[in-house]
Amino acid sequence: MIIGLTGGIATGKSTVATMMRQEGIPVVDADVIAREVMEIDGAAYNQVVQTFGREILDADGSINRAMLGEQIFSNEVMRLKLNSIVHPVVRSELVAKAEAYQREGHEHVVMDIPLLYESELFYLVDKVLLVYVTPELQLERLMSRDQAGMEQARSRINAQMPIDEKVERADAVIHNHGTQGETRDELRRIIKSWNL
Repeated sequence: MIIGLTGGIATGKSTVATMMRQEGIPVVDADVIAREVMEIDGAAYNQVVQTFGREILDADGSINRAMLGEQIFSNEVMRLKLNSIVHPVVRSELVAKAEAYQREGHEHVVMDIPLLYESELFYLVDKVLLVYVTPELQLERLMSRDQAGMEQARSRINAQMPIDEKVERADAVIHNHGTQGETRDELRRIIKSWNL
């Protein structure tokens, strides 16, 4: 079974991904793959440089993510162009890594996909596990984690689909409001109910 692990920014998805690894279920992380494909020998590197120009490169030839970010965040067309280059490569790498784990004998694999809902990637997974906190706690955690002001934190949260809307399409929800022990207990209940 392929489990799609998702949530919203600052909901504790990375914590749950770590717990799943500790339970012996391998995790393929879309964010890690997205960074890897942009490295000098990565699958998206050449096309990104051709599209955005050599001015986004550091002296060693690597992509300066901050400079690239400046180009795309103020320009929706360029952001969509970057996504059209990177997202298909990330998706195929996610699938390839998950299949590799299955060939090694892992019956179940987690795909950690932050934007699973926003990118409509339900077809990649058998079940969706959503890490949930209330929007108020999400804002509080993001401000604390990133030392962000309220407006900056709000705009980052608002760039994603509201967490409450995600609950409806999830196969299971972990309410990550309490202690790590409580979150682990909730995860173990789900793992048991799904026969993982």
